[in-house]
Amino acid sequence: MAVTITISGSLTKSDPQDNPVLIVGQPKNLSQITFETIKIKLEPRVSAETYQAAVNALHPSPTDSTPLWLNNATVAALPVKCSRHNTPSSAHSLSKIVKSCLVGGDEYVVVVCEKKDVVASAAAVARVLPLFSAKSSQSSTSRKVMVEFLLVGPEKERTLLDSDINCLHALAFSVRLAAKIVDAPCADMHTNIFLDEIRKVGEELDITPMIIQGDDLRERGFGGIYNVGKAAVNAPALAVLSHKPEGAKRTIAWVGKGIVFDTGGLCIKAKVGMCGMKRDCGGAAAILGAFYLAVKSGFQDNLHAVFCLAENAVGPNALRPDDIITLYSGKTVEINNTDAEGRLVLGDGVAYANKDLKADIVVDMATLTGAQGIATGKYHASIVTNNEDWEIACVHAGKTSGDLVHPMPYSPELHYCEFSSTLADMKNSVADRSNCQVSCAGLFIASHLGFEFPGVWLHIDMASPVHNGERATGYGVALLNALFGGRSLNPLLQSVAPPIPYEAFSSETKADGAKKIKLNNEME
Repeated sequence: MAVTITISGSLTKSDPQDNPVLIVGQPKNLSQITFETIKIKLEPRVSAETYQAAVNALHPSPTDSTPLWLNNATVAALPVKCSRHNTPSSAHSLSKIVKSCLVGGDEYVVVVCEKKDVVASAAAVARVLPLFSAKSSQSSTSRKVMVEFLLVGPEKERTLLDSDINCLHALAFSVRLAAKIVDAPCADMHTNIFLDEIRKVGEELDITPMIIQGDDLRERGFGGIYNVGKAAVNAPALAVLSHKPEGAKRTIAWVGKGIVFDTGGLCIKAKVGMCGMKRDCGGAAAILGAFYLAVKSGFQDNLHAVFCLAENAVGPNALRPDDIITLYSGKTVEINNTDAEGRLVLGDGVAYANKDLKADIVVDMATLTGAQGIATGKYHASIVTNNEDWEIACVHAGKTSGDLVHPMPYSPELHYCEFSSTLADMKNSVADRSNCQVSCAGLFIASHLGFEFPGVWLHIDMASPVHNGERATGYGVALLNALFGGRSLNPLLQSVAPPIPYEAFSSETKADGAKKIKLNNEME
C-alpha cells in the first residue's frame, strides 16, 4: 500500500522505539535549536548530551548523518555551501537523505529550515515517497510518514498557518500524482487512462474537462496530435481543464506534452533507447499536478491546462517520413523524423491556446529533447522564452521551488532556419543537430504560436529532471506554482514567487501589442 504523507507545522510527542525519526537541516539551522525544543521526538531514548555530541560531530561533505539511537533516531546535515545556480533549500540533498534514512512503518521526518525553504523541502520529501508500485511483495499494511517542520529564522517567520499546511498537503499530493503518472507503464497509463486521471482532478475541482479524441481531432484540424497517435490502439486526445474565476483580467495556458509511450514511430528507437519512454508524458503529468495545486490554492486568473495526449506507436497507420501534415496553426510540416513527435503535438496545443483560449501567457512543458540533458544536465530543465523578464523570473522560481531551470538562447533568426523545407512550411527535425537543438525544438513549437505573438511564451524542456534513476520526480509542479505564485491567494505560494509585472500581460495590453506588430509589419 502507498505511503500516506501528513504535514504539520509543530512537533508532536513520539518515541523512537515506536516511531523512527529523522531530524534534518542545514548546520546553521540545526545550531539554532536546542535539545529542549527537540526532545519531544527523542526522549526517553536519547539524552541531551548524546544529541548535542551528534550535532557537533556532523561534518557534511556534502551531507552527513549520525545515528542517535540504533537506526530509529538520526540527525542529518544538508550541505553547507550553495552555488548561485543551485537551490538554497538543498532540496536534492534532502531527498537523498530522507530516502536513505527511512526505516519503514509509521515514522517522522523533522525538517529544520527557514520558512522560505518550506515549499521546496516539502516537494523534496514527497518525491521520494512514490505512489506507483507493481511489486507483488508490497505490504498491504497502511504506512504513514509524518513530516513536521521546525522553523528557524526571524520570529515572525517561525509559524506555519493553516493555509500553509493545506497548501503543502496539496503540493505533496500533486508531486506524487505527477510522478505516479510518469512511473506507470503505458499498459497502465495509456491515453484513455490518462484522461481518467484528468477527469478525477476535474471532479475534485468541480471542473468538467473538454476532450477531443480520435477522428474528431483530424476533422477539427489537430494534425499534429492526430497523426502522431493514429497508429495506437488507444486514440490520441486533446483535453483541457479550465479555471475561470470571477473578475479575472488575464488568461494563462499551461500546455503539456503527453506522449504516453514513444517508440520513435517508424524512425524506431534502438532497444536501449526505448526503455523509459513511458516518461515522455512528464510534461502533461506535471501540468495536471500543478493545475490541481494552483486551483486548490486560489488562482486569480483564468488558467487552462492543455493536455496533448498520444502514443507514438508503430503500425500500418503510422505517420511516415516524407508525409506532409497540417497542424492546428494552419502551417504545413514535412516529416523528416517521426521520433521528433513531441513538438508536433505541442504545436497543436499552443496554437489552440492562442486561437481558442486567447491566452496572454503560454507555457509549454515537455520531455522534448535528449539534448536537454547534455545542455543543462539532470537537475536543471532548459527554458526558452521570448521575454527576458520571465526568463529571470523562471530561474528565480526554480531556486525557490527546488525545480531548477537554466536559460537557453532565444534567437529565431539564427536557429529557426534549421527547419527549412522546400515542399512545406517547415520540416519537423533540424538539419544540423549541433546547432543548439534545445532552442531549435522550442522554436518549432513557438512558430505555431506565431513569432508575432504579443504575449509571453515560455518553453520548459525537462527531459532529464523528470526522473532520478528509475523513479519519476514529479518535476514541474512546484516550479509552475512558484512562478505563478503571485497570482495565488495562498500566502505561502506568494512568498516564493518572483516579482513579475503581471499587469503588463493582460488581454488589453496583448491587444495593444498585436496592433503595434500589425502596424510595424505594414510599415515594413
